[in-house]
Amino acid sequence: IQVIKLRKVLKRFECKYIISKDQAIEMEKYISEYIPKDIYPSGTIQSLYYDTPNYQLIRKSIEKPLYKEKIRIRSYEIPNEQSNVFLELKKKSEKIVFKRRVELPYTDATNFFINDNVILEGQIGREIHYFKKFYQNLIPSFLIIYDRKAYCDYNIDLRITFDNNIRFRTDNLSLNNERTGDLVLDEDKVLLEIKTCGGYPMWLCKYLSENKIYKTSFSKYGIAYKKLILGR
Repeated sequence: IQVIKLRKVLKRFECKYIISKDQAIEMEKYISEYIPKDIYPSGTIQSLYYDTPNYQLIRKSIEKPLYKEKIRIRSYEIPNEQSNVFLELKKKSEKIVFKRRVELPYTDATNFFINDNVILEGQIGREIHYFKKFYQNLIPSFLIIYDRKAYCDYNIDLRITFDNNIRFRTDNLSLNNERTGDLVLDEDKVLLEIKTCGGYPMWLCKYLSENKIYKTSFSKYGIAYKKLILGR
């Protein structure tokens, strides 16, 4: 039995915007004067979502309830069996996002859903175990892949990211395969995400207002599900 102890909790507001690639280039130039690039400024992110066979989790999510939750394995590289990945439980309640996650080897992360040999300790571990027990038959569902540029100011808890080439697939559901898939957004579109524990700084509010960049509701997994299952 493998016991996993490492854990982390994130709590913040997340706002999303769909912009063009040209807008993204201009915005990056502007914000670089106010906010530094993240420690890991760019890279490709893979998120393997688990769901029930009838997609109970994502079907509930796209109905936009006050409370929703998802579970996924996330990697910032193509992992081998012993590379560390993140097992994440993401909850959203009244516009506040709560992310619980543990870091563990890729093999242990996938085995967690197959058997009871991987034990996650602590409060976060108990929440993830409860989630697994409650939904019972969680299986790999959708793999979401995208290229991200990130800026972050830890002093004011502000993170700004630009996600390009968002794609998905429902076959070869492994994080150590090729990073290919069908597009979620049009090629000329970028998903802008602004994450903060408080309000926006004035320079950011001013830029969004002057350039008529407005918030929207967007879920990578949700849009991928609609495209594949609902045909829209």
